[in-house]
Amino acid sequence: MNQLILCRGLSVSKEKVLVVEDHKDTRDLLEYNLSNADFDVVSASDGHDALTLASKEKPHLIILDLMLPGLDGLEVCRRLKQKIETSQIPVMMLTAKGEEVDRIVGLELGADDYVVKPFSPREIVLRIKAILRRFGPDSPSKLKVWRHAGLSVDFEAHSLEVDNEPISLTATEFKLLTELILGSGKVQTRDHLLDTVWDTHFEGYSRTVDTHIRRLRQKLGQYADWIETVRGVGYKFRIPG
Repeated sequence: MNQLILCRGLSVSKEKVLVVEDHKDTRDLLEYNLSNADFDVVSASDGHDALTLASKEKPHLIILDLMLPGLDGLEVCRRLKQKIETSQIPVMMLTAKGEEVDRIVGLELGADDYVVKPFSPREIVLRIKAILRRFGPDSPSKLKVWRHAGLSVDFEAHSLEVDNEPISLTATEFKLLTELILGSGKVQTRDHLLDTVWDTHFEGYSRTVDTHIRRLRQKLGQYADWIETVRGVGYKFRIPG
């Protein structure tokens, strides 16, 4: 039977991180350093337990190893992003695989960062804090709610409604939509979007932006064409009329 390990902090105000790692030494290292950085740490050793804990504990961020027994990290990420209650949780993928294709697949599935083993515990902590700043309650725009025609975006609640119907967005999709709306009328390059939405400088990863734009358009329904493609450059959010 798989064992769930819960390391609870004493302060209810601590931000909670779910560590999903099958190697005990690596899991212990992460738990130790994250606890010392004042995070509340919850741990799982396989993909199925990770999905259970993510739904139950509602962590602020998930560190997800790619090579897991049974249900691998990519499939776990896919399922997390498909469920409404976990789709907004940022995911940092952690793996010994350094090939570019693995990074691209992980980012296209909705991962927000990608760290290759061996890693520096201090770097992990700094990256987690950066991600939480980007997706935290104080991170979005000065606007609280943006509305136009049938679109309504609540920046504080991280919610989208299309023609009065709630639409589920991942944390990355919401951040991307926010960036496009705030830059309405301006062309935003793929490199700029990678820097601001993913906070990363991965070269050659423009396909990741394109994939998320395609998914975002699908969710916007009849308003999909408000996101215009500027060939060879990037994208522009433009309200018709």
